[in-house]
Amino acid sequence: MGQIRIGATPPIHTGQIARGCLNIIKKKKGEKKTQPSKSKGRRGFRAAAAKDSTAAMATAVRLLRRGLRAGEAAPRFLSTSQNLVQRVAYNTRSVDVGQPTPRSHPELLAEGEITPGITSDEYISRRKKLLEVLPEKSLAIIASAEQQMMTDVVPYPFRQNGDYLYITGCAQPGGVAVLSEETGLCMFMPDTSKEDVVWQGQTAGVEAAENFFKADKAFPLSEMQKILPEMIERSKVVYHNVKTLSPSYKNLDSFRRASLNNKVKDIAYYTDELRWIKSKSEIGLMRESASIVSQSLLQTMLLSRTHREESQLAAKIEYECKMRGAQRMAFHPVVGGGANGSVIHYSRNDGRVKAGELLLMDVGCEYQGYLSDLTRTWPPCGRFSPAQVKMLIKGFQELGILEKGKSIQYNYLNPTAIGHSLGMDIHDSVKLSKDKPLEPGVIITIEPGVYIPPVPILKENAPDRYRGIGIRIEDEVLITESGHEVLTASVPKEISHITTLMNMGSSNSMMDAHELRAACN
Repeated sequence: MGQIRIGATPPIHTGQIARGCLNIIKKKKGEKKTQPSKSKGRRGFRAAAAKDSTAAMATAVRLLRRGLRAGEAAPRFLSTSQNLVQRVAYNTRSVDVGQPTPRSHPELLAEGEITPGITSDEYISRRKKLLEVLPEKSLAIIASAEQQMMTDVVPYPFRQNGDYLYITGCAQPGGVAVLSEETGLCMFMPDTSKEDVVWQGQTAGVEAAENFFKADKAFPLSEMQKILPEMIERSKVVYHNVKTLSPSYKNLDSFRRASLNNKVKDIAYYTDELRWIKSKSEIGLMRESASIVSQSLLQTMLLSRTHREESQLAAKIEYECKMRGAQRMAFHPVVGGGANGSVIHYSRNDGRVKAGELLLMDVGCEYQGYLSDLTRTWPPCGRFSPAQVKMLIKGFQELGILEKGKSIQYNYLNPTAIGHSLGMDIHDSVKLSKDKPLEPGVIITIEPGVYIPPVPILKENAPDRYRGIGIRIEDEVLITESGHEVLTASVPKEISHITTLMNMGSSNSMMDAHELRAACN
């Protein structure tokens, strides 16, 4: 809460006044009341409650006014409790920097955090580490992601580039971050007009870059062509994020000359190396992301007993994730019933799960910049067929690839890799070698799968009874000092556990039991 200073009087602490109001109200609620007669019914009780509430609020207003009379000037400025509330709101109003802050969203961010769970100190530490690993007299240019448009004026939902977010904490488009030993972090922020604010709302500018994102220097983007060329000329090597190459610096003569002289290189290897091992705060956010998608998939599995449209189940998982706090899905959900489950990155989600078929769902969500990734395959009818049981591949997750010092290996049963690094991107740190030893703090997925299409495509050799079956089981795994921890272990994958889950509660409903039997026939 803030303070209200009236004239030359000492400041009135609004927090103390508010607590006094609450105490008065609580005291009033706790006093013994005369009960209305039963003959008055609900109306009598409501009238009594309204009378008590009115009396409590009147007392609270008197308290507010007494506090304001501490100075002679008080009545001239605030003669009613309504004026007090207006002043409190004005004095505690936070500056809008285009994204949540501890003042605008105290339920999300603690004091000192730039993004939920990540402090300004951690962001500053990341910048220092990047400068330490870059060669001497290097310049790093990391542009934000561009806003993609559905049409000329209608934007797609924006998602920030991982490297830019990792270094700056800014979740908005249009900026360019430049780092060097000489200048530290220099942020070039987009120029906005009053019309932009009307259409898009407030966005972070130079002041927010310095005061909130803790940049060492900040300038409008329009001044970059005057400032950046000299920085490029003074550097020996220019590293930049190739994925977000921006015309704002790409077309500078100095950048073109540096590129022709082989001075321009991709910064991804260095940033991927930094992002490989997660900090404690990052692990906390990824735990939450994993928890959200795990709980959401459990609810979706139960719904699949009676709702068999892939589109409905895709909608259900997204709804459940967002209701639990996810900002968006990590990727378009894979919801493949029957033969659709044999398509590794199936995305149409326009089919219907037929009787006796398996359903494969590969889903993930984003929580405050960090992603989850989880896959389960199950029979919505509640029973596995003998052929489906034989193809279940949970055992391949226990091939000894989870311990420290071992790498993510390719499995011949799976046409894709057996897993991948996970973090701010669904395939995180992709520039690093797949043979890179695992270390404590690394988070990977383990996702063995068998995919047999209805007819051979890549000369798959399989008996007819296995045709049109796709099975994948995927978990998130955190490498620890003592071994590993499965972050998505709460979602069942054992045959007996899945069967129990899918039949849970069916005996209590004749309708459910009938539908389950029909689905298996």
